[in-house]
Amino acid sequence: MLRAIPFVLASLVAVPAAATEIQEVTSPSGIKAWLVEDHSIPFTALNIAFRGGASLDAPGKRGAINLMTHTLEEGAGDMDATAFAAATEDLGAEISFDVGDDALSVSSKLLSDNRDEGAALIAAALSTPRFDEDAVARVKGQVLAIIKSEDTDPNAIASKAMAKAIWGSNPYGSSINGTLESVSPLGSQDMIEAKNRVIARDRVIVGAAGDITPQELGQLVDRILADVPATATAPLPGPAEFQSQGGTEQIDWDSPQTVISFAQPGLSMDDPDYFAAFVADQIIGGGGFSSRLMEEIREKRGLTYGVYTSLVNGVYGASWQGGMSSSNNTASEAVELVKQEWARMADGVSEKELNDAKTYLTGEYPLRWDGNSKIAGILTGMQLIGLPIDYPDGRNARIEAVTADDIARIAQERMDPEKLQFVLVGRPE
Repeated sequence: MLRAIPFVLASLVAVPAAATEIQEVTSPSGIKAWLVEDHSIPFTALNIAFRGGASLDAPGKRGAINLMTHTLEEGAGDMDATAFAAATEDLGAEISFDVGDDALSVSSKLLSDNRDEGAALIAAALSTPRFDEDAVARVKGQVLAIIKSEDTDPNAIASKAMAKAIWGSNPYGSSINGTLESVSPLGSQDMIEAKNRVIARDRVIVGAAGDITPQELGQLVDRILADVPATATAPLPGPAEFQSQGGTEQIDWDSPQTVISFAQPGLSMDDPDYFAAFVADQIIGGGGFSSRLMEEIREKRGLTYGVYTSLVNGVYGASWQGGMSSSNNTASEAVELVKQEWARMADGVSEKELNDAKTYLTGEYPLRWDGNSKIAGILTGMQLIGLPIDYPDGRNARIEAVTADDIARIAQERMDPEKLQFVLVGRPE
């Protein structure tokens, strides 16, 4: 099903401290895969991703790879869309396609009894998709409806404006859905060209969990990818440079509420200060009702129903973002409070704040490792962003090692309220 929300990386900080063993598998043809075996239930979750994703859209054709991705399930080989869906259902399998600016992914659940037949459907979709004109037109209509809907949604308007402000002309700076102008002319030939830009064996990442052995997984992956091109026609993108030096962009919108987004440069997950920033984010805005921003802006003053912050880590660039909504007559006050709290982090945090943040971040950690499909996705995401296979073993220890001094230092070095980029959509007074 086509969704307005683009593919995002798995929550890579959500792997349990005592995870089941992750095995690295090499297929007979040399393709690497990560596997967590679990023979308790007779099915396998398989996640295959191709690096680059929608970032590889051709110039002037923004949205083509997104449209192509959601047309992959509309028939392959001698099966039209109806026959492909029926074949999937007959097997009791689940196969879905999604894309973001970092990767195009195929997520599947395959029963052990007919795993090979399910894999054959995935192989057909990746190597011989039909891209029938009627199917392309139908999916394109859905995408165009999403684009039109986003143009009347103040939250989507704020998100797009913020992306452009902080990433500029980089693909991160525009929606993977494209625009009415870029998507409307697209047809079947454009889908073939878009597929060739991103789906190739030299871009592939594989994660699997469930009722399958390493040998079986290697053979399965080779069968799925046997007829996929060896190389893609588009080079992978380079790093995305954060563009904004701070400031405020106001977009007029007739509403009693102002949508407020804010952002600054983030930290990559291999940055030595990443975990200090991760804990700091929990304290200032990531911790829900226990966060500083929620306390100051909602609880004490009632200026918003909710405010959040988050470290957003892409393969090609990282940002530290947040958002809220406030009445037009209180929006400016809410913005100033964000700046004040951003600056106050440099004064340090209390031991209670630090311990509460650590307790939450380490305690909720194992709870997200709760199913083979999520595990397969996380294994793929870890490889995509470049984390080592033993990352889960040391993750909680790195959080526990963060001190109040670490947070004060990174706040002084990294959190400058004058460098925050704000986007306000509404009519703030």
